[in-house]
Amino acid sequence: MSARVRSVNVGRVVGVPWGTLRSSAIDKRPTAGPVTVRRLGLGGDEIGDLVHHGGADQAVYAYAREDLDDWQDELGRPLHDGVFGENLTTAGLDVQNSRIGDRWRIGTALLEVCDVRIPCSVFQGFLDERHWVRRFTEKGVPGAYLRVVEEGELGSGDEIRVVERRDHDVTVALTFRALTTERSWVPRLAGEPRASAKILARLDALRNDPAG
Repeated sequence: MSARVRSVNVGRVVGVPWGTLRSSAIDKRPTAGPVTVRRLGLGGDEIGDLVHHGGADQAVYAYAREDLDDWQDELGRPLHDGVFGENLTTAGLDVQNSRIGDRWRIGTALLEVCDVRIPCSVFQGFLDERHWVRRFTEKGVPGAYLRVVEEGELGSGDEIRVVERRDHDVTVALTFRALTTERSWVPRLAGEPRASAKILARLDALRNDPAG
């Protein structure tokens, strides 16, 4: 079976009891019909924290249903599509082994893998799981942030075509480890110029201060 979008999920900003802003749109729910894809995200989707989330390098967040199912078994509770705050719940695609810089054609939109999700206190509060940030980090299955190369429309059931596969080993999984538990791996991220501005800034800082 070809890779496809299982659901497209969007959310509105609401008040929450976690985090410093006390507002979030992490509660994403599947939406029916085609959704417009713009440079800064999906039509109908909102962002509560514009400092740490959103922007061109975090326009769309994708997480694999297979990985949600694995978490579901581990946590012993049902996890609906969108529960991790993902915009795209995928099926049949190994998101963790996607490479930074890979390009996916979905519907009429062209998306590019450029970063990974780092867990935060709002995510932990929303999931209501003890030590969630640590557990999520230790498992190392973060999902991928995508930038929009070509705007368009996409919808649930659309095929995900990997139209460009980059020639390096800088996978989503490796990138997450480099940014969290294996900081000595950060130089390995230099092999991909399509990485997010955040990652490129981290590399620049390392070049200027190798001891840091």
